Amino acid sequence: GCGPRSRDPAAAYAAITRGELVAICDVDESRLNAFGDEFGIGPRYTDLDAMLDAEAPDLLHIGTPPAHRVDLLAAAVSHGVGGVIVEKPIAMQGEDYDRVRSLPLAGTKVCLNHQLHFHDRVRDMRAAVAGGVIGEVRLVEVTSTLGLSGQGTHILQLASAFAGGAEPTSVFGQVGGAGRLDGSHPCPEASVAVVSLADGTQIHLRCGTNGPVLQEGNPVHMNKRVAAYGTRGLAEWTMSTWELHIGEAATGGSHEYYTADLPGQIGLTEAMFEWLEDPSRVHPTNLADSLTQFNVILGLYMSALDRKPIDLPVESDADLLGRLRSRLARA
Repeated sequence: GCGPRSRDPAAAYAAITRGELVAICDVDESRLNAFGDEFGIGPRYTDLDAMLDAEAPDLLHIGTPPAHRVDLLAAAVSHGVGGVIVEKPIAMQGEDYDRVRSLPLAGTKVCLNHQLHFHDRVRDMRAAVAGGVIGEVRLVEVTSTLGLSGQGTHILQLASAFAGGAEPTSVFGQVGGAGRLDGSHPCPEASVAVVSLADGTQIHLRCGTNGPVLQEGNPVHMNKRVAAYGTRGLAEWTMSTWELHIGEAATGGSHEYYTADLPGQIGLTEAMFEWLEDPSRVHPTNLADSLTQFNVILGLYMSALDRKPIDLPVESDADLLGRLRSRLARA
């Protein structure tokens, strides 16, 4: 895909030494050619199978809207592509989640494009928390003003990273609002959940119209926050600020998201090449972990529909979004 979400992955290659862009594909020829001219890419295709046959790439970036991602990932697997970076989220509900899980992925390494994980400030904050600066982590709180399909997996990935990667064991949640269930990123307008992890830590999530606006005038995607509460203090990151509170002492400052985002994309892409070169260096945003995080969202939907906590991992009910649409339309 040669739309807006593909430009940062393409721009990252100016600083990447392990690989180079060799071909692009888009069904819209005018967009394809404009993208190819912008980045100086010669081979251009309107058919993915033709591109994969002709170019046999080591790595494929999938930067399309969500509805197309599973089909394109399946095509990459069938062509034996060694690595795939795919935009988030990988699924919308249980049916496409199950399709991804059924793919024969033994020969294809897949990661989700959670570039925030590789932002310098996020990396430093994660290292501080993992190093025990705030003591033993007891709670991680994440918020976003975009809904679950827009930013839910982004903030759950950050929550998992700050919590040390412990497996989620249950989720108890609620959702509201049917107005976003028919768009390109379908999900309820508002959601809230408590996620319990195997080590006793909890994740508290607010995502959608009930997420806090962190700074008036921010674009909606800029209102993301992760805060880790430990036995000795607090570590908090937002898209423009950071704070560390240890006892009576506090430090913090500001940072520029757009300045950090391209280096983050470079770091994510380099980490995929490292994984391709050395199977022991598993990508931090690998597909297996991303499916675990998406399973939390499936459990959240089931919890809202059934009005009870749901044990994780869960085998999803059919047509969760349709059931939510019917339920919320009557609310």
